[in-house]
Amino acid sequence: MTAQSFMDLALEQAQIAETSGEVPIGCVIVRDGKVLARAGNRTLTDKDPTAHAEVLAIRQAAHALGSERLVDCDLYVTLEPCTMCAAAISFARIRRLYYGAADPKGGAVDSGVRFFASPTCHHAPEIYPSVGESEAAGLLKNFFKARR
Repeated sequence: MTAQSFMDLALEQAQIAETSGEVPIGCVIVRDGKVLARAGNRTLTDKDPTAHAEVLAIRQAAHALGSERLVDCDLYVTLEPCTMCAAAISFARIRRLYYGAADPKGGAVDSGVRFFASPTCHHAPEIYPSVGESEAAGLLKNFFKARR
């Protein structure tokens, strides 16, 4: 499968999250071409401010591998990760991060604090922005437009 194929799976998770009234963000974690975890945002559903798609998927993948280190794993997420999620990606030792839409307001990879460039960051993944960007951005724009 290609990076776009895995991002399409993350977009499916975002759409599932949206049907629950969640902000449509989805994530998948892949190792050796196999999807280990998939999740969409569940902050409202779980009444948990940490239930971002990335954190939920990292928890699932760690459980599946029986390790807190997700070495050789790639994470695909529809929106540029926030600071909390960037830290979780770093602590999990994710190999590659692919994200769809940039988030100038809340992102922490290429926007905002640029977490992975911080001298206190223990591990920085390879970063591949703008994978499936138009689809991810469109999903988010339509979601927020419908609520305004």
